[in-house]
Amino acid sequence: MMARDSGKRDVMIRPSSLIVALVMAAPAAAQDVRGLEVCTAEKAMERRTSCLQSNVEFLQRALSKTTRETADRLNAASREIAAQKADIAALKTALAKLEQELTDLKKPKPEKK
Repeated sequence: MMARDSGKRDVMIRPSSLIVALVMAAPAAAQDVRGLEVCTAEKAMERRTSCLQSNVEFLQRALSKTTRETADRLNAASREIAAQKADIAALKTALAKLEQELTDLKKPKPEKK
């Protein structure tokens, strides 16, 4: 009976240890943003505030840049979609014309007397 109980405990320990490892790794990943300063090292409140303001300004610039780039990509995609729609409309017109010509060719010609 003891062997079964310890096996169940091992099964329960594995997922919980995995969760603990993931939780401990998450805060370390948050500090890996290039350009951000670690403000907790500053002892003086003015310097810490300045550091935090610098981080906020950096993040706002990065967000603005990403917003502009995304808007540019969306505009380019919209232009491309409009051009493709125009091409599809032209192809539909050409296809309709060809289908009409094919229908006209298949019609029996009136006999000449």
